[in-house]
Amino acid sequence: MDREAVMAFLIERFRALSRAKGLPSAALSADTPLFSGAGVDSLDLATIIVELETTTGVEPFKVRVPEFRTIGELAALFAP
Repeated sequence: MDREAVMAFLIERFRALSRAKGLPSAALSADTPLFSGAGVDSLDLATIIVELETTTGVEPFKVRVPEFRTIGELAALFAP
């Protein structure tokens, strides 16, 4: 997956989670903060990360926990 595809995957998943929680759909972009703007909690994020690892075969958390705060920074871990 290239970065654009990873971004599209993330945005779709965040929107689906918001709908499931009954939250309004927010405008999401690479600069959207994960916890304050994307409407996810730590369990949601962990689930999405496992999905991405399975889908892409990339495991950016295998050796260390990299720092990331936005949707774009998370996407960059899976498609540098």
